[in-house]
Amino acid sequence: MLKDSQLDLCGRVDFARTTPLLARDEAFSFACAGCGGCCRGREDIVLSGFDLWRIAARLRLPPQTVARAFCRASIGQVSHLPVLRLAPVKENHCAIHDAEPLVCALYPLAQEISREGEVSYFLQPTDCGGRVIEAKVEDYLARYDVPAREKTDVRWAQTCMDLEDVVEPLDAALEPPLRRRMQAKLWQALYFKFDYEKEYLPQLEENLVWLGAELQKLTDYQQRRNTYRKK
Repeated sequence: MLKDSQLDLCGRVDFARTTPLLARDEAFSFACAGCGGCCRGREDIVLSGFDLWRIAARLRLPPQTVARAFCRASIGQVSHLPVLRLAPVKENHCAIHDAEPLVCALYPLAQEISREGEVSYFLQPTDCGGRVIEAKVEDYLARYDVPAREKTDVRWAQTCMDLEDVVEPLDAALEPPLRRRMQAKLWQALYFKFDYEKEYLPQLEENLVWLGAELQKLTDYQQRRNTYRKK
């Protein structure tokens, strides 16, 4: 990710990091009242395609069904890529705790990923008070099985950063109907065109090959239309 900004998975959000990056063997502490306030009513829990796949597997439902039932969808204003957020809930009980999104598993830590795949962590500001919890970064991550998914999270972040470079100029070049078709194909490749009974990463790679061919078709079609108008 770019320094002092956060690529919130597929939707870049303005974010100024005010705390230093933490080494994996470094200790940190935070206060927790155990009130669940960090979960209730949140509208900023952004899901990666891997998050959605894990939830779909937990609920044994197609990813698109899960997204329609439990999420809010939009197109990022900066990234021009699909952004999927969990719909806010008011109760404390989490129905997907066994397949919690990365954002939830990390809290109160947060993650930065560079284009080169370097992963860094830092402590988010918290103000809920309560019992002070102390831990080493590596132990806290292992507690929530974050290291086991890190390779996948890196691939997802790099995919989004690479696609942003492709989609932003294409979004400006395509006519509205073709732009909507492009967005539909992005949703399929990044979130919906997955079988929860199959491994995630191989499916993502297949989807990206398919997406590249589809975006090229849209580009070629737009160019033919532009050429036709000039005659």
